[in-house]
Amino acid sequence: MSYQVRLCNVLQKKEIAPRIVEVLIEQEELAKAAQPGQFLHIKCGDSVSMPLRRPISICDAGEKQLRFIFEVKGRGTAALQAHEGQLDVLGPVGNGFTIDNERYKRPAVIGGGIGVYPLLFLTKRLSGARVYLGFRNAELVTLEEDFKAAAAGVSVATDDGSYGYHGFAIDLLKQDLEKEGFDIIYACGPKMMLKAIKEFAARENIPCQLSLEERMGCGIGACLTCTCKTSDGDHVRVCRNGPVFWSEEVEL
Repeated sequence: MSYQVRLCNVLQKKEIAPRIVEVLIEQEELAKAAQPGQFLHIKCGDSVSMPLRRPISICDAGEKQLRFIFEVKGRGTAALQAHEGQLDVLGPVGNGFTIDNERYKRPAVIGGGIGVYPLLFLTKRLSGARVYLGFRNAELVTLEEDFKAAAAGVSVATDDGSYGYHGFAIDLLKQDLEKEGFDIIYACGPKMMLKAIKEFAARENIPCQLSLEERMGCGIGACLTCTCKTSDGDHVRVCRNGPVFWSEEVEL
């Protein structure tokens, strides 16, 4: 797998919800190479004070532009929010989702928290997807209209019931299973959510792909920071072997 570092022009940067920042960048080669499920490894500060890049999933891509969304949680993402000028980007990195619209005609897409954002690019490539989005509260509900424009249907749940369904997105997916007859599930979100989806998919005998979120150092498989355990007791690197895996491949 080859990796390229590119300087990208920042076309737009804005806060779309509390501590949730959307960035639009322009770099034609990067945009054309990007696939749903891959991520960007972004330099957030100078090499001395902040030597490690930050991995951020690709939210959407066109012919020349890419969109990514991140939560400001620590020093790196705070520096990225404050950054001015071109961005130094390594990417696209990782293996994305398997998309086969001939084989899988009734896809379900489910995301939670910041795991929602990588699923928009995927949904645009799928045919007739039903989408289930989970957020902590109404203030954090984002991209709903974008998903509605790309999907056959969108359902939203919030933990506190302040918007949409009061509960978890997986509850809505379960309610729709008999009616929709899903033949594949794609998911991204917190580990506990992915664990529940993995178990549900196994019970219902539905193929399932999970995009894992792990702390990363190098982003290219050299440092072994982001390893996860596989079902056969081995270990794989999320950045290089993933971040997308078939659910039966990994232990959560």
